[in-house]
Amino acid sequence: MHTLSAPRSRLLAALLIGLPVLCAAGGRELPRLPADRELAGAADSPGAVTFSHAQHLDASRPDCTACHPRLFRIVRTGQAAAPIRHADMDAGRACGACHNGRTAFGRDDCTACHRGE
Repeated sequence: MHTLSAPRSRLLAALLIGLPVLCAAGGRELPRLPADRELAGAADSPGAVTFSHAQHLDASRPDCTACHPRLFRIVRTGQAAAPIRHADMDAGRACGACHNGRTAFGRDDCTACHRGE
């Protein structure tokens, strides 16, 4: 009879326990997302922009690292977010990394993001 070495038996035990846990996690609900965040506009802005995590998350492949921290640092409630300028978006930074008219809608319609006040 062949017995497993201690490292191999630990690996086998980890797989037998971990695999069902990982599979079950795949069917779990999405984590609680942050509340919508109102981003103040500049003086000449047509209105504030309300950012919704729910609208920007692909529920079939939820991945916060698509935006955090590469495009946006995570801001806690009560902290001021860095202003997002159209020049940044035109250069493919911030929202403009996706909202470029190819990956997601571009800046052709101001009311797609800005809500009149």
